[in-house]
Amino acid sequence: MAGKGKIVSGYIAPHPPHLVYGENPPQNIPRSSGGWEVLRWAYDNCREKIKAQKPDVILIHTPHWMTLVGHHITRVPRLKGLSVDPIFPHLFRYNFDTAIDVDLADAIYDEASAEGLTAKKMTNPNFRLDYGTIVTAHMLNPDWDIPIVSLSANNSPYYFSLGVGIEEMFKLGRATRRAIEKSGRRAVLAASNTLSHFHFDREPDPALPEDMSKEHVFSHTNYLWDMRVLQLMREGNMDELLKVLPEFIDATSAEVKSGGLFWMLAAMGFPTIPAKVHGYWSVIATGNAVVEWDLSDAGNTHQEAHAHA
Repeated sequence: MAGKGKIVSGYIAPHPPHLVYGENPPQNIPRSSGGWEVLRWAYDNCREKIKAQKPDVILIHTPHWMTLVGHHITRVPRLKGLSVDPIFPHLFRYNFDTAIDVDLADAIYDEASAEGLTAKKMTNPNFRLDYGTIVTAHMLNPDWDIPIVSLSANNSPYYFSLGVGIEEMFKLGRATRRAIEKSGRRAVLAASNTLSHFHFDREPDPALPEDMSKEHVFSHTNYLWDMRVLQLMREGNMDELLKVLPEFIDATSAEVKSGGLFWMLAAMGFPTIPAKVHGYWSVIATGNAVVEWDLSDAGNTHQEAHAHA
């Protein structure tokens, strides 16, 4: 099997803890009366697709495991514990329990090192997974019966410059792709990012957090930017997408700055196939979209020799 691995699909898979809260799974302690259905139903479509593709692993690049030195990779066979959101502890107190694909983690570490990146294996058995990893993993696969690998967000886009950060993520994406291919894994990738990221700084009072009458995008300008980027994805216009993303990040404080989307696009070979937008909506004014690239029948749509790779 080794040497025959492939990426079967990639998702922009946003991680507001509100989505888990609105779903009321048994792992989450707070209870809600629902909410954010547009995004939760969008994830329902992805769950069915992922089950049908029968992946061996789901890889998640999360912005809320921020590392100053290098790219860290979970490397403990099983992680479990209680994860509490530092901003929304009244919404998210989640008992997580997941298998980690340590062989693939080792392979990503080796390939990242070969790219000249600083990488580190996270081997602390008591490590608490961040809510970005947990929410994305839960929303894509609430059964938790597929091992995961979580990748940290190196701080380079913020500490140095966006250009330096993007190049780091492109290298990590190439390394991830090679590791998957050599490991023989069928892999799903998840960029755990929102789009526009200006947000409210307090909840309405005395409304419930799940009161959808209070939810709207931060500004019409942010909405228009989100729509422009999503339309480029839907068209498969990769060149224009990569060209406008830096301006999008600057204009809307887009969370894609943390690197997940750049990592995933590079790992997928900058595909020019049209992406499928399953749903778009706001959470505390941020723009969120569940977006799928289905590579299982993509043929030769990867741009292996693409100038961005």
